[in-house]
Amino acid sequence: MFTKESSYPIGDSIMRAGHQSPVLLTAESGGEAATAVKIATGQPNMQPLFSLQAPHSTVPRWLIEPFHPVSLEQLDAKADMLDRRDNKYVVRADVLHQATSELVQQFDILEIDGKRDFTYDTCYFDDAERSAYFDHHKGRRIRCKVRMRKYVDAGLCFVEVKLKHMRGMTIKERLQRPVEMYGIMDDKARRFVESSYRDLYRREFDRELRPALEMRYQRVTLVAKHGGERVTIDTGIVFAGKSGSQMIDGRLILVEVKSGNANGIADKILRRLHQHPTNTCSKYCVAMAALNEVSKTNKFLVALRRLGVVPTSGGAWLAKPSRPVVGAMSEHRQLEAC
Repeated sequence: MFTKESSYPIGDSIMRAGHQSPVLLTAESGGEAATAVKIATGQPNMQPLFSLQAPHSTVPRWLIEPFHPVSLEQLDAKADMLDRRDNKYVVRADVLHQATSELVQQFDILEIDGKRDFTYDTCYFDDAERSAYFDHHKGRRIRCKVRMRKYVDAGLCFVEVKLKHMRGMTIKERLQRPVEMYGIMDDKARRFVESSYRDLYRREFDRELRPALEMRYQRVTLVAKHGGERVTIDTGIVFAGKSGSQMIDGRLILVEVKSGNANGIADKILRRLHQHPTNTCSKYCVAMAALNEVSKTNKFLVALRRLGVVPTSGGAWLAKPSRPVVGAMSEHRQLEAC
């Protein structure tokens, strides 16, 4: 997958917005509408949009300590990755542990103010018909996803629009927002979404967006010592929708390799350990399918199986014995497994 995006200015201060238009967002639960956020009239939303109640996970020390640190400015200078191809892998923690001995020779790690792992909160928006999900499921060439991402450690928030270009490139547009407006699609954010869509597709964006899913994970970012490649490593993934929340098994880690040719250094290291890409692994789509919030999931079955969770028609989860869901493990055992 080709992607074009800008690096987020983590570590920079944010400017507080002025007056915001009142807006009320709701999430449906049990067939009844339940208020998900407050009306934005001077009292911004400070509560989770859904029942996302997960402690911040602990990233294993072997994943962050061996690497040489680089700053955000150094990372951008080595690999801004404005145009790239992405490969996603679902990797067991013990396999990734094996890979670190090679990765540490080829990659440095992003460090900001002495910290090497960062908490990301993301609210995805969709319409009542779940058009963003089904456009991806059907493989439509024109499609977009809208989300708000909060960089918890840096106190930053952005509304992001991911647009699929007809040539296969994914273009990401983003607008900085006050962190207090996380999860609120106000007039300014809505206009940004509409203009981003219109500029690329030459048509109007006519969907009524509402919060569809919330997600949290810890991210570690590696950059190739000689530049031209980044690796993001996501652990402790938890997501929540109107039907409830679920954590991914702590022993399963999502690795994304971003390079110029989809055959980067990290791709080769992972292949030597018999790891293969799971490119139908959109976090939003997989989470929606896993929570049984959509009627069709076959497009993402490979990713669901590798993550160890496949929803049944009745809403239950199927998990391979070797990959139990985190809900069946104590927090202590989960951290030991990493």
